[in-house]
Amino acid sequence: MLVNMNDVLKKAQDQQYAVPAFDTDVSLLLKATVDAAKDMRSPVILQFHEQDLENENIYYVTSLVEGISKHYQIPVVLHLDHGEHPEKIKRAIDHGFTSVMYDGSHLPLDENIRNTKEIADYAHAHNVSVEGELGHVGGSDLDFNDTGESLLTNPQDVVKFVTETGVDALAVSIGTSHGVYKSEPTLNLDVLREIRKATDVPLVIHGGSGTPPDQLKAAIQEGIVKVNIFADLRLAFKKGLDKASMDISRPDPLPFELYQPIQEQLKEAVKAKIQLLGSENKA
Repeated sequence: MLVNMNDVLKKAQDQQYAVPAFDTDVSLLLKATVDAAKDMRSPVILQFHEQDLENENIYYVTSLVEGISKHYQIPVVLHLDHGEHPEKIKRAIDHGFTSVMYDGSHLPLDENIRNTKEIADYAHAHNVSVEGELGHVGGSDLDFNDTGESLLTNPQDVVKFVTETGVDALAVSIGTSHGVYKSEPTLNLDVLREIRKATDVPLVIHGGSGTPPDQLKAAIQEGIVKVNIFADLRLAFKKGLDKASMDISRPDPLPFELYQPIQEQLKEAVKAKIQLLGSENKA
């Protein structure tokens, strides 16, 4: 069933677990993710980026997710991740996305608040949930470009941001990075505790791939209820692709023969994250 993010994050907050949010920019990732979530009876957030929705792609994405969610008896959120352009975010809302993120983390605080509020007002009028971001999560973008060092969220800005924007969830920077880690991160749980004291809005961390399990569990205990995951899926995809290329001998392999090892690796990775975040049997 297709729901907005409030429907899954409030329950996660009450019961102290986190909902996995997987970037599923191709149908193989999408199928493996929802199949694994169904097997584990877990709610799931399916995320896409602005570039995934260019031109007619938005019809493919929304039609596919809306169609399959009717037949999976688990909560499914269709979420726009890291939206930066208001017109593209509004287009996603108009075409059936149930949740969106406006990423103004690179802007001065007042500009971030102003832009986020504009999106929140539009989204809420369409029963769509909104995630905002304070602080900057560095690492690498989808083109493997360096996006700079992470800038931790200032807890003193949280009340002003949440109150003036009306966001439903807040992405915070506490030491994670996007992409594959070059060295093991250390999450700043003291900053997270100060943020949690400042607001009761559901909290999100980006860059969940590769974060040590014990640190993720500790962050969930301190209030994180949504964890974004993409790099770990890409690694699983590559592992499955390598296996397929080694195991198949015929020169004209059937698509199923190529896809099956990839699907298996992806489902294994998704199930591991669901178990780690504690969302199994929470659908």
